[in-house]
Amino acid sequence: LIQKSGSTARDFIRTQEDDFKLHYKGKDLSEKDWIDAIVSNPKLLKRPVVETDDAAVWADPPEKLLTLLHKKQLES
Repeated sequence: LIQKSGSTARDFIRTQEDDFKLHYKGKDLSEKDWIDAIVSNPKLLKRPVVETDDAAVWADPPEKLLTLLHKKQLES
């Protein structure tokens, strides 16, 4: 999903979560370490994440989802 989005794992982290504030805030982690943090603490993942065959987007605000769907429609 992260690769499909064109973003980094860090972009998908919910920074308002207590786990983030206690364990990750201010840290400069590698891409793998951020992914491991999400896997270990799923509530750190921003949501909703919407995926198509070749793209993904964190759909907040909802307009991001509309952009993804519009792009998919143009490709069809």
